[in-house]
Amino acid sequence: MKDLSKTALLLIGFQNDYFAEDGILHAVVEESSRVTGVLDNTLALLSGRGRDFGLVVSTPIHFTPSYEELTEPVGILKTIREVGAFKAGSRGAETIAEFEPYTSLIREVPGKRGLNAFSNTELEVLLREHGIEEIILAGTVTSICIDSTGRHAAELGFKVMVLSDCTSGRTVFEQQYYCENVFPLYGEVASLSTLVAA
Repeated sequence: MKDLSKTALLLIGFQNDYFAEDGILHAVVEESSRVTGVLDNTLALLSGRGRDFGLVVSTPIHFTPSYEELTEPVGILKTIREVGAFKAGSRGAETIAEFEPYTSLIREVPGKRGLNAFSNTELEVLLREHGIEEIILAGTVTSICIDSTGRHAAELGFKVMVLSDCTSGRTVFEQQYYCENVFPLYGEVASLSTLVAA
């Protein structure tokens, strides 16, 4: 069994605006999330091996009601502002209810207001303090927050693993393309079953 004592499980985007049926951006990741089984598989990982990790971290994204943090945003951040997603204090910005049984296990790191979970947060400090050498990524969106966080982690010297069936993209094609052609450029791609069996 793989020793996870120096590994952090990094949970990205598990918030109602993505995963609740009435979430503002649910439709963006719905098909890919259903195909990969991202939520069920991540819950299975937390249940089966969650306490084996050196650290389990969630980095939710929150914005003030006026989105004053976003100055002339483009792309996904512009969309988030336009549709009113991830407003602090809103139901959409809340962590999904399915994670409630694991609240004592998951360490929430606040401050994420962009694509990269290391930007404007204390994530790197926390990982260093706990002697973490590898991060395993789970969540959404594959081409945006998962990729930018994984790349940054690799540049900081951490080993990176992306779980192909614990992540989801905007489309099934995007998910498959990143897992086959992008993530292997700086990290390892594995399935939940491979990690559990390792």
